[in-house]
Amino acid sequence: MAGIILHEPEIPANTGNIGRTCVATGTSLHLIDPLGFQLTQKALKRAGMDYWARLEVYRYMNYEDFLEKNPGARIWYATTKARRSYSEADFRSDDFIMFGKESAGIPEEILVENEERCIRIPMLPGERSLNLSNSASIILYELLRQNDFCGLETEGALHRLHW
Repeated sequence: MAGIILHEPEIPANTGNIGRTCVATGTSLHLIDPLGFQLTQKALKRAGMDYWARLEVYRYMNYEDFLEKNPGARIWYATTKARRSYSEADFRSDDFIMFGKESAGIPEEILVENEERCIRIPMLPGERSLNLSNSASIILYELLRQNDFCGLETEGALHRLHW
């Protein structure tokens, strides 16, 4: 199972939206302290809606705590500082994708140690970044696509009308 790691997230609505995406895709959510909000905060619950109760969520004291509790984890680091696009990554179904806090991203010390797994979402020159929950969805769905959307429903049906 894939996992999304949020390193010190600051905005509850982003975390709530990411949590909802995780539930819909069978992805686990890993939160690294400190959080910029309480997990009981109304904005988090509103964004996650009724999905939050079904979310597989884990919390860690710091990055080292995550590594210790997930030995051998293969992590991709989403950052605007990366040289290569997320579409160039060779994702496995049990990979993790880490995102940093909204105001600063992943600490550069972590990025320097893991440069070969740093990936970015292409944007126009001069643009700072995309919204965190949108970025998580973009990269997570590339991971899922590369793994044939394993376990996900890929066909829909109309509710009232028939084709």
